Amino acid sequence: MASDCAVLLCCDMDRTVIPNGDAPEDERARPVLRVVASRPEVTLIYVSGRSEALQREAIAAYELPAPDFAVADVGTSMYEIAGDEWRLFDAWHEHIAPGWSGHSRDDLEDLVGQVDGLRLQDPEQQGRFKLSFFADADGDPETLLQPIRRRLDEAGVRASLIWSVDEAKGVGLLDVLPERATKAHAVDFLRRRLGAAEARTVFAGDSGNDLPALTSGLQAVLVANARDEVRREALARSGDSERLYLARGGFLGMNGNYSAGVLEGLAHFLPETEAWMRDALTKP
Repeated sequence: MASDCAVLLCCDMDRTVIPNGDAPEDERARPVLRVVASRPEVTLIYVSGRSEALQREAIAAYELPAPDFAVADVGTSMYEIAGDEWRLFDAWHEHIAPGWSGHSRDDLEDLVGQVDGLRLQDPEQQGRFKLSFFADADGDPETLLQPIRRRLDEAGVRASLIWSVDEAKGVGLLDVLPERATKAHAVDFLRRRLGAAEARTVFAGDSGNDLPALTSGLQAVLVANARDEVRREALARSGDSERLYLARGGFLGMNGNYSAGVLEGLAHFLPETEAWMRDALTKP
């Protein structure tokens, strides 16, 4: 169990700790993040749209710090990690399942897939509690989402609709999930199970599918490389601006992008962690 003095650091992966966007990475940031995450006071959780396999791949390819827990598939899967073993949290599936009111993913594909403008994503992007589509990145998301919400409501399905944009491919992404299967719910579920204090929990993200967590009341960090529209939406939705920190660069001479933004935000909310970062920067 985590104690009140522990740190629960929850990070999205792509374009948050993984530097796979257009903005430049500060090459000092990821090594410092590895040092911070290795401290015994820190519990690291990746909260990503990626599957377990793709998270493992990214950790190896980008030399990311090993997590203690992973939330995968945009919040629909959860794992506890010990060494190379990733163990599914069955309690999480039991927690989110009621949202789909007994409907299967195939049922919802038939229901939602009839809406104009949607294209089903590849099979490996689908899951037991995750139905994913492509859409036009330049269209109005709300125009697309309204008929989907209406169809789901009529079927008695309590769903979360998560909209984001894949910048590299220039395509919109829509995930239909059970109501509780958001990144925000997943972080809160784990925080409570671990006994971690809200004041010692920090979430970091960059994109549209991070908005529920960024604006949930968690202490949250939006890294500097986030898209302008995500920044505007996060500010508009945030009911407590003191709990949303926008990384801007300059902290420890770094640029605020990707892991540098995570570190900047972590030090903003938990100032004592800055000493850990400065110590890491002085080591060869």
